[in-house]
Amino acid sequence: MAKPFTRKGSVQIAEVANGLIDPILARRAGINTLLLGSWDEIAGEQFAGCSRPERIRWPKQDGPSETGGGFTPGQLTIACEGARALFLMHQQAELISRLNSFFGFQAISEVRIVQKAIHTPSQKLKTRPLDTLEKRRLADMLADVEDPKLREALERLGTGVIGRRRK
Repeated sequence: MAKPFTRKGSVQIAEVANGLIDPILARRAGINTLLLGSWDEIAGEQFAGCSRPERIRWPKQDGPSETGGGFTPGQLTIACEGARALFLMHQQAELISRLNSFFGFQAISEVRIVQKAIHTPSQKLKTRPLDTLEKRRLADMLADVEDPKLREALERLGTGVIGRRRK
């Protein structure tokens, strides 16, 4: 009797979790963890934190369609916070295009937006205040930057990076 194939080495926990979660998500909501994980890129910076895909409703197929295609695109339900839903509604055509690009075929034909509170875990790490030596070093690094907005953005970035390091 032949042994079943086993993979040598370590297995990422994400692979195991996705293997367990994807069938449940597909059965209950018609989506998968890859769509959820890529939502920030699909929705764009403007809607990433205030929306999330909830469900894809695929039309029931009774057999081959009259058009001969056999597949009908589905409807994606998106939960979005408050007034942002109105702005997302105006971006529906672009969002459908991005979703179909993500899937690689015309999977979604319409989007349904529902207003809900979206609780995204905050990934903001606490940073400690910089001491005078660190502030001076950061200022020296940014001395040649002429654009004030760019210098301010780089200063915030530098403060965050240096502030996370342990002394």
